[in-house]
Amino acid sequence: MRRVTIPKPNGGERELGIPTVTDRLKQQALLQVLQPLIDPTFSKHSYGFRPNSRAHDAVIAAQAFVQSGKRVVVDVDLQKFFDRVNHDILIERLSKRINDAGVIRLVRAYLNSGVMMDGVVIERTEGTPQGGPLSPLLANILLDEVDQELGKRGYDFARYADDCNIFVGSRKAGERVMALLQRLYAKLRLKINESKSAVGSVFGRKFLGYSFWVAKGGKVKCRVADTAQDAFKQRVRQLTRRTVGKSMAETVQKLKIYVAYFKLAETPRAWRKLDEWMRHRLRAIQLKQWKRGSTMYRELLKCGASQGVANRVAANSRCWWSNSDGLIKTVLTIRYFDKLGAPRLI
Repeated sequence: MRRVTIPKPNGGERELGIPTVTDRLKQQALLQVLQPLIDPTFSKHSYGFRPNSRAHDAVIAAQAFVQSGKRVVVDVDLQKFFDRVNHDILIERLSKRINDAGVIRLVRAYLNSGVMMDGVVIERTEGTPQGGPLSPLLANILLDEVDQELGKRGYDFARYADDCNIFVGSRKAGERVMALLQRLYAKLRLKINESKSAVGSVFGRKFLGYSFWVAKGGKVKCRVADTAQDAFKQRVRQLTRRTVGKSMAETVQKLKIYVAYFKLAETPRAWRKLDEWMRHRLRAIQLKQWKRGSTMYRELLKCGASQGVANRVAANSRCWWSNSDGLIKTVLTIRYFDKLGAPRLI
């Protein structure tokens, strides 16, 4: 596999292993046969990389647990999980589910294939690098053992990939769960990331980009976590750059897909400012694409602007950012962007 690294939102790098086209085809074929056989045996509390399951489902489940009164969370994050999967343990767990020596040999060959970096092949004795179609299923096979044990003990939890939150009624109960998890993960030769894991109040912790708060009347609602808001603004900036040469339709479509992830957030006051800021950026893109004052004048008239408004905007044609927060707001309104399919935050 070819080694590729991508930046993480909170710093550092994530390692990917990109298989060759032939290997990707084989892995996809394996996945299509194995997933229908193995997936139904997984815990109902596992939401990552499964058919008809999304991160939103995990967040909604977590919200329900908090609403029921479980206000202490055991927030567990595994340290470099995909890079530290033990091959022997994984193959042993897979063999319990699939009685086919040919399949087992093929999966073992995939795990042992190593990675190529700068033309040099590096052997691997552990890890199932992200990037291959089969890796998510193998990860769930390994982690399902912990899920099943938590389920047997009656704990309420939600796991998405290596990010798991267990909801309990007291801090003492949470500490017992953390000690249990340390033993269970140690059997799999996995290590809990102590800097990102903790036992504490569910309010103030984040799960899959969301955090929880209590509204009047005691209803638990979702909000976008503070760190996720910063990442949100940075990503919107990337998607709405005026120098990439993309059409407005392309920009709106990518923005729509990204913003849809945060539709569970119920914080209208915070979103109102972000919504206006996002449309400010879209208006600036539109002005730059019209470019010349004569084009701006003509297009604004088509949009229903008066001659006076069109003249004043066109006279300031090169100041896209400041111009997009003035009179043009009376022409390129929310309704205008609704027709283009632009997402709304509120």
